[in-house]
Amino acid sequence: MHLIFVIALLASALFGGYAYMNKPMIEPAWTNQIPGFAFSPYQKGQSPFDNTFPTPQEIASDLEILSGKAHAIRTYSVGGVFGEIPKLAYPHNINLTLGAWLGPNQLDNASEVSRLTQLIEEPPYNVVRAIVGNEALLRKDMSEEELTHWLRWVRSKVSVPVSTAEPWHVWIKHPDLAKEVDFIAVHMLPFWEGIALDQAVDYIVDKMHLLEQTFPDKPIVITEVGWPSNGRAIKQAEASQANQAIFMRRFVSRAQEEKYVFYMMEAFDQPWKNRLEGSIGGHWGLYDVERKLKFEQEQPIIAHPEWRFLAAASALLAIILLLLLLIDSSALRKRGHTFLGLLAFAISSLVIWMVYDFTLEYHNWVSILVGVLLLIGVVGVIVVILAEAHEWAEAIWYRQRRRPLIEIPIGQGSAPMVSIHVPAYNEPAEMMKQTLYALSQLDYPNFEVLVIDNNTKDEAVWRPVEAYCAELGAPFKFFHVAPLAGFKAGALNYALARTAPEAEVIAVIDSDYVVRPDWLKRMVGQFNDPKVAIAQAPQDYSDYRQNAFKAMCYAEYKGFFHIGMVTRNERNAIIQHGTMTMVRRSVLEAVGGWGESTITEDAELGLRIFEEGYEAVYSEQSFGQGLMPDTYIDYKKQRYRWAYGAMQILREHADAFLHWRPTKLKSGQRYHFFAGWLPWIADGFNYLFTLMAVFWTWLMIYDPIQFNAPDWKIALIPLIFFGFKIVKMLALYMGHVGAPFATAAAAALAGLSLSHTIARAVLSGLFIGRKMPFLRTPKMADSHNLWQAVLDAYEELLIALLLLASAGTLYYHFGFETLEITLWISVLMVQTLPYLSALILSFISARPSLPGNWMRFKPRPQPVEPSTLKESQ
Repeated sequence: MHLIFVIALLASALFGGYAYMNKPMIEPAWTNQIPGFAFSPYQKGQSPFDNTFPTPQEIASDLEILSGKAHAIRTYSVGGVFGEIPKLAYPHNINLTLGAWLGPNQLDNASEVSRLTQLIEEPPYNVVRAIVGNEALLRKDMSEEELTHWLRWVRSKVSVPVSTAEPWHVWIKHPDLAKEVDFIAVHMLPFWEGIALDQAVDYIVDKMHLLEQTFPDKPIVITEVGWPSNGRAIKQAEASQANQAIFMRRFVSRAQEEKYVFYMMEAFDQPWKNRLEGSIGGHWGLYDVERKLKFEQEQPIIAHPEWRFLAAASALLAIILLLLLLIDSSALRKRGHTFLGLLAFAISSLVIWMVYDFTLEYHNWVSILVGVLLLIGVVGVIVVILAEAHEWAEAIWYRQRRRPLIEIPIGQGSAPMVSIHVPAYNEPAEMMKQTLYALSQLDYPNFEVLVIDNNTKDEAVWRPVEAYCAELGAPFKFFHVAPLAGFKAGALNYALARTAPEAEVIAVIDSDYVVRPDWLKRMVGQFNDPKVAIAQAPQDYSDYRQNAFKAMCYAEYKGFFHIGMVTRNERNAIIQHGTMTMVRRSVLEAVGGWGESTITEDAELGLRIFEEGYEAVYSEQSFGQGLMPDTYIDYKKQRYRWAYGAMQILREHADAFLHWRPTKLKSGQRYHFFAGWLPWIADGFNYLFTLMAVFWTWLMIYDPIQFNAPDWKIALIPLIFFGFKIVKMLALYMGHVGAPFATAAAAALAGLSLSHTIARAVLSGLFIGRKMPFLRTPKMADSHNLWQAVLDAYEELLIALLLLASAGTLYYHFGFETLEITLWISVLMVQTLPYLSALILSFISARPSLPGNWMRFKPRPQPVEPSTLKESQ
């Protein structure tokens, strides 16, 4: 019932919001014939750029539509079929202001004006004015002297008033031009000047007064006036169908009061003009390209007449998304339902609105392709957000854990033998001695330790470890093997072949781990259940308070081991990691041992075990601590290996994830493996987006007409994605991990600093797929100096500088003149943050003296004891 209530409440809010935004707006009615329309009769798919022109029949059909709605039309050229317009207009009782197009080619100009004079002076004599050139001075196609020549020539040949058409400011700039014309033909298009809708009509009246004062002896005809119904914003001017309707109806009413002669810009949408004027160019018509009236001329204006359909579509999509999110959600509390419902309705509304907005544009194959790619990108971002939100909800708003670790004590004399494998390569001897000493103190009666040193060349490194194993006695065996292929996986397989026959469980720790004495005693009992093949404890680190860099890295690690792993464990889908892990030996051997085809052999083995239908258990309790990377470059190398290996696994096991190969994987396991790696994949594609954003920004600067700032809804997507990512990280660290804000913020910065590294690993792993060497994480390495810190993050630094330069140059040219540009500058700045984070963390790593003792976390939960479980039940 609660879910039904949430859906009903959100749907009501959605419909209410749509209704509020689409309240009928009362504007002056447009009932009378107007003086005229600007008339370009190109039909859908036609364009002067590819020499496809309307037929006389198509022009006649357009004129029939305008018959009775305007006294006259204003044309722009008399070349070709356009020279037939006077005759075609005559049966419809439509007069003409006939135009001749002037450009830089003087021969073409001579042909145009010659044809113009001929048409004016021959039947049917329905040309009432002539316009020689359209914005020729504004485009700088000719000088005032050249234009004056053609005006004088035409005026000497015809008996109708003659002028040239220019915006109001061009007339003010060229006052002597008025001496060469019979009337002032002026374009009043406040949209191009960025004037807000509510001020636009008064702005025109003000400029008309200026022209009347400047040219008191000249009649003034407004030969273009209008507002586009779609396209980019310019400063305070916003293009929309509602704004077009409001402007036109207000202007027509005011023009009648002021007794203006005007030609509404324009009769029909002309999509081919997008090539000249960008996304605005094709949307100035009273009718669309299909010759359908765009808006109501007398009744109240509704911004989006289809709003009920849009609201219903948004609600339906939201319900579908919510039901998908709530599959297998029995453990989720009501607050989790509400949170996911809010998100589903918000996302569905944005998606439906974007699709709707896309349908209002005029498209060619290029714009359709770009639109489809953008839609795919948006869907990808939404999928990531939904997956992250699902983890957020399940991490915080749960009734109880479905698979808590229940501690199973080892009975007297029933402890299975455990073979502990410690792979090592070129590791410091003193560090390894500490690891081996801790193993010797295990409170467990039946185990052996196999140390496998592979490919270490310096005997001074591995000989002391060999001697210490001999000192510790029989349970400890040392192997030095060189050469040995397969990196860590090769070493582990070598050890597996030399494991004691009676060993039932294989345990693995890294060479720097100091385990607690109760590790085996408290975890091995899980293998009493024959379905359990993996018992995993989290990675933990002992040196995280050593300095600020390690403290920040430690905070970032916590997110995976105490958030991601916990929620994955709910559906038996943990990522096995190669330290503090135990594997049932019989299962390990049955699936073929450790995989040597990937550089994350641990995670790949866990997946193969899941494919066979076995279970894993996970404890949030730390049973051992190792050492962290000492420098930022080592931190990056470690994460590169993890991300690259994940993509190798994704490629190798794609058939299992997609059901192409029969396995025992369950849907929840498939979901968590894919959703868990999805943020990394998103980092990869976000890197490509960043490069394309920079490229597009410089195109905007080079040619702002053809290359507009992306629509605000598109620009909003990366901002929402980034904001959601940061808020989720802070909420989970503070709410679930128990970190104060400073610790959570440090984790966020450390995580952001790895974005570029992860992106490179993902793209390389997915699309290049070459086998890369195992990247060992050095222990007890020396810190770097500040210059080396810059070099360690030089790629991130270069990209950050490129983004900052792009944003700064864009601001220098355009400021914050439109919402779209403001949001796009914001996108560029936000994209800079991960790259700057890398530089900051690299600098911090170069200053090991910075303290790290400010890190705080709440204690992790202990495994549940059977007696406690019975009491709770």
